[in-house]
Amino acid sequence: MAFISTREQVKNMVKDAADIVQVIGEHVELKRAGTRFSGLCPFHNEKTPSFSVNPQGQFFHCFGCGESGDVLAFVMKYHHLEFPEALKILAQKFSVDLPERQLSEAEQEQLRRRETLYAANEAAVVVYQRCLRHPQLGRAARAYLEQRGVPSAIIDQYRLGYAPDPEASSWSYLAEQLVAKGLSPETLESAGLAVRKERGGQYDRFRSRIMFPITDMTGRVVAFGGRILGEGKPKYMNSPESPIFNKSRLLFGLHQHREAIRRQRRSLVVEGNFDLLLLAVHGVDNVVAPLGTALTRDHIHSLRGYGDEVVLLFDADAAGLKAAMRSIPFFLAEQVDGRVALLPPGHDPDTYVRSEGPAGIASLVEKARPLAEFAFDTLVREHGLTLAGKNKIIAELKPLIAEAADPAQQGLMVAHFCEKLGVSPGYFKTGQAVLGKKQPLVSSGAAHQGLASLPKQIRDLVNFLIMFPEFLSDLKAAGLDEIVQEPAAVRIISLLDQLPKEQAGQPERLLAAPLDFEERAYVVKLLTDTPPFGHDEKNDYAQGMCHSLVGWMQSIRQKRNGADLQLQIQEAERLGNTGLVMELVRQKLEVGKKRTGL
Repeated sequence: MAFISTREQVKNMVKDAADIVQVIGEHVELKRAGTRFSGLCPFHNEKTPSFSVNPQGQFFHCFGCGESGDVLAFVMKYHHLEFPEALKILAQKFSVDLPERQLSEAEQEQLRRRETLYAANEAAVVVYQRCLRHPQLGRAARAYLEQRGVPSAIIDQYRLGYAPDPEASSWSYLAEQLVAKGLSPETLESAGLAVRKERGGQYDRFRSRIMFPITDMTGRVVAFGGRILGEGKPKYMNSPESPIFNKSRLLFGLHQHREAIRRQRRSLVVEGNFDLLLLAVHGVDNVVAPLGTALTRDHIHSLRGYGDEVVLLFDADAAGLKAAMRSIPFFLAEQVDGRVALLPPGHDPDTYVRSEGPAGIASLVEKARPLAEFAFDTLVREHGLTLAGKNKIIAELKPLIAEAADPAQQGLMVAHFCEKLGVSPGYFKTGQAVLGKKQPLVSSGAAHQGLASLPKQIRDLVNFLIMFPEFLSDLKAAGLDEIVQEPAAVRIISLLDQLPKEQAGQPERLLAAPLDFEERAYVVKLLTDTPPFGHDEKNDYAQGMCHSLVGWMQSIRQKRNGADLQLQIQEAERLGNTGLVMELVRQKLEVGKKRTGL
C-alpha cells in the first residue's frame, strides 16, 4: 500500500472504498429513484421519503431535516461514534489497510483504550458462556432458564451466560481468567467487570447472575445486564457506564431485533431483559428494553429510524404508569407516534404470552391507547373532574403540551383537551387557573419576555454575564449581539455594557443600574444564591463557562448558515435545478465540516 501522509488522505481512501448505498442500506430501506436512492430519513420522523443518497457524489442529504454528509458522517451520527472509530469500522468493512500512525497520539490512545474494553467484554462473554455450560457451576442457572422456558437456541442467539456463585467458585472467578489472558486489572475495572478492593486486589462485579451481553448497533459487546439467581438485591444489575457504554442511548435487543422492527414498522418497549427474551421465545421479536433506566429522548430518537410507532408494553402497576407518563415529552419532542398498552393486573409479558399466546400480545398492541389520551385518562383517574381536579390536570398537561415540537400539534392538543375538560383554550395559553386566587393581570408578551422565562441557554448566558461581567467583551467578539435577540436579555446586556470598565469585575454594581422591580429581584437572587463552584474554583469555572458559551454561539451561527442553505436547496429542488442543488449541498457540507471539526 502506498504511504498515506495525511489524515485527509486516509479519510478519502476509506470513503473511496466504501459503498455509501450499501452502508446506509443496512439501516434504511432504500429504493432507486433515477440515479439516486431514496428512503425514510433515520434522523427525523417522516411518512414520505425525503432522504436521498447520491452514489455518484458519495453523499446523503435529507430535504426534510437538512442532515447531510458523506459515509463517515452517516456512520458517526447513526451509531454515535467518534471519527477515529467510524474510520476504523469502515476500513475493516471494506478491507482497507489503515495506517495507525496517521492518527494523532490522542486518537490512537483513545482507539486503543476502547478496543481493549471491547476485547475485555468479548472475553467475558466466553467465560460466562463456558460457566453456564459447566456441569456443576452452571447447573442452577440452566435449571432456572429451563424452568422459565428459554430454549438452547435462544440462549445461543442472545449469548447468555452465568456469573457463578462465589461460594462455588471464587469472588474473582472472572477477573482471574481475564488477567491470565493478558487483560490488566485497570481494564477490567474500567469495563465494569471487576471492582477494586480497598486493601488491594479485585473481585467480580457480577456474581450469581444470569448474564445478558449488551451490544451496540455494530454488534460489539459494550456491557452486561445480570439477573440475580434466587433471592438477593438488586434483582437486575447493569454494568456501570464506561467510554464505550452509555445506558441512556442503548436499548437491549435493538441490534438483534432491528430488522424485525423495520419489517413491522413498530417497536414494542418492555421493562426488563427477561420480558424481552420470553416474548422472543414466542416469536414476538420487535421488542427492546431500556437498560435499568427510564426511557430517554435518545432512546426514542434511536427507535425513530426503524419504524412509524413505538408501543410501551408495561405492567398496570404504579411504576408502569409513571414510566409511561415520564416518556411522553420525549415522544412529543421527537415527533414519534407513541402508544401505551397496559397488561392486565397480575400479568407481566411472560405470563401473558404464556396464557394468551402471541395473538394475545398482538391484540393488546392493536388496542393500545395514544400517549396523549393515556396521559389524560390517567390524570382524570388521579385527580377527578371537580374544579380543583381540573386545576391539577391542566397544570400537569401544560408542560406535556409545551414539549410538542410542532405548533400545529400543540394547537390540536389544546383544543382536544379543552373539549374534554369543558374549558376555553385560554386556560392553557395564559396560565390562568380554573379555581384559585385571583392572578394579577400581566400581558402574555410581558410575561414571556421576563428573565426567568428566557430559553435555558440564553438564560444561562445572561446569568453568566451577570456573575462575570468582565467576560462581556469576549462574548461580544464571538457574536453575542447577533445570537441574543430576546428583549429581556438584550436589556440586561446593554446595562452591563454601560457599566464603567474598571467595575467590570464587580457584579453587584449592576444593582446601581435602572433595573425594574422584577429585574432587580432576579439579579439579587442570582448573586445571593450558593454559586456552582467553590472559592478556589471560581476562575477555572468562569474560564470554562466562557469557552463553552463561545463554542455554543459559534455552533448556532453555523447552524443558521446551514438552515439558510437548506431553504435555498429546497427551492432549487422545487425548480428542478440539479446543478444548483449539488453546489448548495456542497456548501452545506462545508458548513457541517466546520461545525463538527471534520
